[in-house]
Amino acid sequence: MKQSHLALWLKGILGGTGVCGAAVYAYLLPFWGQELAAGGALSGSYWPWLIFLWLTALPCYAVLVYGWKIAGEIERDNSFCYKNARRLQRVAALAAGDTVFFFAGNLLLLALGRSHPGVAFLSCLVVFAGIAVSVAATVTSHLVYKAAALREENELTI
Repeated sequence: MKQSHLALWLKGILGGTGVCGAAVYAYLLPFWGQELAAGGALSGSYWPWLIFLWLTALPCYAVLVYGWKIAGEIERDNSFCYKNARRLQRVAALAAGDTVFFFAGNLLLLALGRSHPGVAFLSCLVVFAGIAVSVAATVTSHLVYKAAALREENELTI
């Protein structure tokens, strides 16, 4: 597969992820929240939870922007460059920060009585996924950095 085709696929996947994420955050979460708030017990928790979840979306969209830039470098046949290694480090930092924010926010909402213990328990799955993304991006960043250094060394060799 050519670099341009690979980059096109990556950009398509990133765009699709952005559209699906927007649908979830703009339509599904408010809809489900209203359904849950109508139940009565957590009716005052609708807006705190919705705002909290919207805030967790911001780093996710920043990651999509970095992914788009990485796909652009792949398209230019410059996959293994220091810029991509730094971008992947930023993706790892964003994922780790969002995970910590999500975990702390869940604990805070639980402590304030705005959450259910079952929701806090299920959020551990999201926290685990965030940690997995952060570790995977860190490892990939390290490998891209090593490959960029090797590529630079080989370009200097006659």
